[in-house]
Amino acid sequence: MTSSALTRPGERDRLSVKLGEIDWRFAALLCIVGGIGGAMLYSVAGGSWEPWAANHMIRFGVCLVIMLALSMVSMRIWFGSAYVVYGLALVMLALIEIPGLGYTAMGATRWLDLGVTRIQPSEIMKIGVVLALARWYHGASAQDARFSWKLIFPIAIIGLPFALVAHQPDLGTAMLIGLTGAAMMFMAGLSWKIMAAAAAGLAAIVPPYVMFGMHDYQRHRVLTFLSPESDPSGTGYHITQSKIALGSGGLLGKGYGLGSQSQLEFLPEKQTDFIFAAVSEEFGFVGSFSILLCYIAIILIALRIASLSHSHFGRMAAAGVTATFALYVMINGAMVMGLAPVVGVPMPLLSYGGTVMLTVMIGFGLVMATRVHRYAELPKGHGLI
Repeated sequence: MTSSALTRPGERDRLSVKLGEIDWRFAALLCIVGGIGGAMLYSVAGGSWEPWAANHMIRFGVCLVIMLALSMVSMRIWFGSAYVVYGLALVMLALIEIPGLGYTAMGATRWLDLGVTRIQPSEIMKIGVVLALARWYHGASAQDARFSWKLIFPIAIIGLPFALVAHQPDLGTAMLIGLTGAAMMFMAGLSWKIMAAAAAGLAAIVPPYVMFGMHDYQRHRVLTFLSPESDPSGTGYHITQSKIALGSGGLLGKGYGLGSQSQLEFLPEKQTDFIFAAVSEEFGFVGSFSILLCYIAIILIALRIASLSHSHFGRMAAAGVTATFALYVMINGAMVMGLAPVVGVPMPLLSYGGTVMLTVMIGFGLVMATRVHRYAELPKGHGLI
């Protein structure tokens, strides 16, 4: 009888070595944050596993297994599939624009309707942009990364999906794609002077874009951010209630399951966008700061893993995934505190939502693969001019 590959002694030994290369501290921190998310979803549901907490924990368990499985995937496979993943995601984003293929909900066409299921291509694109940029910079010279006409390639890699996602409209995801791409260009060596000039140019076009380019509901969100007190029971309701929840928690909070803003249904989207406000209300500054420390530890460990890779592709890919995760945390935190407009960006692994969780854990599977296969030798070049 022929035994399977994983039961052969040599293969088993190699698999055990790979499992030993996984950073289990990193996995434990992810489990802590995911577990806190499940506990908070149980609390904001009034002490019930339904409708959010049980699904959250099941999804996290499945995503954790997926992450560990992807960590075993060779960096050569990640490298070889980089442009394929990006291209497929770009095609799906374009197909959404075709009537009958794009599924519209809540005024936005963000899903590709395949009949038996619906796919949100923008989530795939978050990984696709990171992989494509990492592969391009793997073969780029130092001069190309700093400043040359060849920067048109990474700019196009970022700009095409940014434009398609913004048109859906999904400003939050478009911001994540754009800022992740900008962070990767900076980490690759692009001069901070060029970055500053680009930021100044973007800042100059923001006011006219807000007034004439945004959808009405997006414009209202921005204006509400600037003056939430002008309509506290209307467009300013989300930010106002979030600030009340944050402030009422004090130093140690009101106690688990005792948050009045969430329990009495004052806090909107308490299970998704504003779950961090619920954490602050129930556990106060100490509890919310402790979670932020977990996030910081995850980010620092991921950056450390990126620095250990012997390939430029591995370093850039792991750093890009980490940048996306950090942006999730910063944008949601700023949104909840009223320091940024409400753009529908959840707190990763804490908020309810399977699609974002899957994207984050696939990304961390890439990070872990970078650690497990950090000595992998990859082909030279990036496949472009």
